[in-house]
Amino acid sequence: MRRISPGQQVEAMSDRQQRSDVAASTAILAGLVLNQAVIQQLMRQEIMRESVMYQAILAEGEAKGRAEGKAEGKAEGKAEGKREVALNLLKLGMSVEQVAAVTELPIATVAQLQP
Repeated sequence: MRRISPGQQVEAMSDRQQRSDVAASTAILAGLVLNQAVIQQLMRQEIMRESVMYQAILAEGEAKGRAEGKAEGKAEGKAEGKREVALNLLKLGMSVEQVAAVTELPIATVAQLQP
């Protein structure tokens, strides 16, 4: 008697949304004990991607990525702004130490900006 794999059983389900949800749930649970290569052999990724659970996990990851990117961009912008202020203060004749104190940049960083 030929045994039907879990992936084939899921694919045989007639309700598309239910099939997607079961596929994603199965892959999530399988991930607790199996490695990714085995799961991919058993389940078709296209089916899982249609799942509400997959979409929720994906949306959460995308939101986290956007938040991290925004925070990094803000920090980089702030640092670049400080460097521009430091450069302008140096051009006005302020000492490296004074510029470092005003901008809160390390003295070595300010020294590298000297024109």
